[in-house]
Amino acid sequence: MTPVAKRNAVVHLCETHGVSQRRACDVLQIDRSTVRYLSRRGDDTDLRDAIKRVSRERRRFGCRRIHVMIAREGFEVNHKKVRRIYREEKLQVRRRGGRKRALGTRKPMALPDGPNQRWSLDFVSDALTDGRRFRILAVVDDFSRENLVLVADTSLSGHRVARELDKVIAERGIPKTIVSNNGTEFTSMAILKWVQESDVDWHYIASRCPAVVCLQTMRGGKPQQNGFIESFNGKLRDECLNETLFGTLRDAHKTLEEWQEDYNWRRPHSALGNLTPMEFLQRKAMDKMAA
Repeated sequence: MTPVAKRNAVVHLCETHGVSQRRACDVLQIDRSTVRYLSRRGDDTDLRDAIKRVSRERRRFGCRRIHVMIAREGFEVNHKKVRRIYREEKLQVRRRGGRKRALGTRKPMALPDGPNQRWSLDFVSDALTDGRRFRILAVVDDFSRENLVLVADTSLSGHRVARELDKVIAERGIPKTIVSNNGTEFTSMAILKWVQESDVDWHYIASRCPAVVCLQTMRGGKPQQNGFIESFNGKLRDECLNETLFGTLRDAHKTLEEWQEDYNWRRPHSALGNLTPMEFLQRKAMDKMAA
């Protein structure tokens, strides 16, 4: 364990169980001098902000070139300190293949603390009674679990995804971050252009290990990294798709529209204290007004 982790463990033990610092150190077998150490490191806020700003402006620049850029701005700092901050902020450049694809933001994801801060996207597939396959684009607000988009079609390209997002943004405003897997529709030239024009931070969950083959992750990425939309997809399939036979796409559109309204307005959600997404948003708005 690092010294920081040891200090955090002692603090947690003291606050949770109400024991003294001496007792907590004895139980965890940690030297008290480690816990009482006060860092003499200076304030790196300006340097940290400069490194993050350069990484956003120069998306393909690594640690060394960022060091050169901030040195030109007047920061007198060695490369080791720049590398430490670079790693702490998780700004490593992602590798990509030959053709141009949307790479998304380099910033780590932060948990949303309000609506319209982070949306999650994914596709769900199903079939009509005649065997024809169709796909469903689902978009969820990670804070309220509200289902924003539920559109079905036999083909959903990157251009179609961008159009559907534009419709939602016209009604609700633009989100801070969008999260998706690295499927071809979400990494296409159409999405790359849309991200540049809309100035949204698009975050791709990490790619799966090539040695691991799992039907649940054939789209690329680890499901637990995009748990909000994966949870929604499970409810959609269990409560709607597996319970209904669709003769035509029109039937699918009607059923999905009715299920979306029920999900947002009438279905209780355990993660929201058994409130519906809309009730949860209304209560948060009332709490904010009261405060």
